[in-house]
Amino acid sequence: MMKTVLFVCVENSNRSQMAEAFARMHGEGRVEAASAGSKPSGRVNPKAVAAMKELGYDLTAHTSKGLDDFNGRSIDVAVTMGCGDECPLVKAGQRVDWKIPDPRDMTPEEFRDVRDLIERKVKDLLVTLEASA
Repeated sequence: MMKTVLFVCVENSNRSQMAEAFARMHGEGRVEAASAGSKPSGRVNPKAVAAMKELGYDLTAHTSKGLDDFNGRSIDVAVTMGCGDECPLVKAGQRVDWKIPDPRDMTPEEFRDVRDLIERKVKDLLVTLEASA
């Protein structure tokens, strides 16, 4: 059975967007990935678009969206990015908080480091989900 994973950060413009992209890239056919924000900025950061394009993923198809679509909906795993969001209205079987710094104001090199950290964490999460399936 396919697991549902929701990645959440405040603006849904950087970390959660990249996490959703990596879950789609590495968990294709095994997980249903989405992302949202408690106070969405309404746009995906161009730095995130550029960082993911380097890896062959087009983030321009993504939109910054709020948590309203997920209120009351059952999710297998809700992953917060270390931004303090609890997402109390999201019904998640499991909650995980990743302490990932906000890369918004970082240099391109530092931004890539955060992107790569997110990719490693997503891959680890996918392995964990497969083991518990």
